[in-house]
Amino acid sequence: MQTLIDNARSFATHVAEHADAFRAFESGQSPDVLFVTCSDSRVIPSLITGARPGELFELRTAGNIVPEYHSGHPAGETATIEYAVRVLGVRDIVVCGHSHCGAVSALVRGDDLSAAPAVRGWLDHAAPDPVRGPAPDAPADLAGPVQQHAVAQLERLRAYPCVRERLGEGSLSLHAWYYEVHTGAVSAHRPGRGGRAPFGPL
Repeated sequence: MQTLIDNARSFATHVAEHADAFRAFESGQSPDVLFVTCSDSRVIPSLITGARPGELFELRTAGNIVPEYHSGHPAGETATIEYAVRVLGVRDIVVCGHSHCGAVSALVRGDDLSAAPAVRGWLDHAAPDPVRGPAPDAPADLAGPVQQHAVAQLERLRAYPCVRERLGEGSLSLHAWYYEVHTGAVSAHRPGRGGRAPFGPL
């Protein structure tokens, strides 16, 4: 924690060295991309993409889950997506899953989550069905299930009214990515490639 505190104390000096770039943030933000990914500490969107401050609008959830849209039950995740699409006008949404994902592992392997009831409830009510287990012999990186899971979140997004409208206008694109935490490799969903996990190089 002390290292984080020390860096926070010195950050204003860094900002002062790039004053013009940071001063522009006073007038607002205009990111091009909504980046939906897991809360996992090994996944750093700006590091993966090289994005500078102001270029990514981020939504991080356990398992990069996009909950179903329910107009009568607003949630922080739903509000973040709607704000990004309707107010900020992002042109792309990326759902990025990652290897060795604890949330997808719990779904695939049928883990006992009785000691973490909030996690269990989130996965039970928010995660789509395609990756559910149990499959205790699944590989450690869970590449196939994680990729399927990321693609399933795109289907969830298509059901959001704001996303559906922008897709219909042709002003929004959806992407599913897969990030390997141990190699840094990133692949993307290729719908026309066939197979259960049609992912290939970016």
